[in-house]
Amino acid sequence: QVQLVESGGGLVQPGGSLRLSCAASRFILGYYAIGWFRQAPGKEREGVSSINNSDGSTYYADSVKGRFTISKDNAKNTVYLQMNSLKPEDTAIYYCARTKSQVSGGTWYNLWQYADWGQGTQVTVSS
Repeated sequence: QVQLVESGGGLVQPGGSLRLSCAASRFILGYYAIGWFRQAPGKEREGVSSINNSDGSTYYADSVKGRFTISKDNAKNTVYLQMNSLKPEDTAIYYCARTKSQVSGGTWYNLWQYADWGQGTQVTVSS
């Protein structure tokens, strides 16, 4: 069965950094676009970032541009989300997900196109 496993979450002070990992098993991650999403308590799940499989193009939510960086290591079958300058409003459960579709600037954040999801990792930004 396909698995996506997130890790790297935790408690960090405002202004701090975390690097989340999304490890894929039983499929080759490089054949899929991978997205990062987050869900805060009482809020809807929202797109954070996505990376295409074909050309490695990347997309970001306006709220994280300039602070977060998505990358992938095909040899390790893992996608990363480097999060810097963290703010309390970044507190959420972070999920990674895969889609066979090519994503674009107008579609990458659509949850419905991502067929498989990880279990999530908690990120808490607090002093």
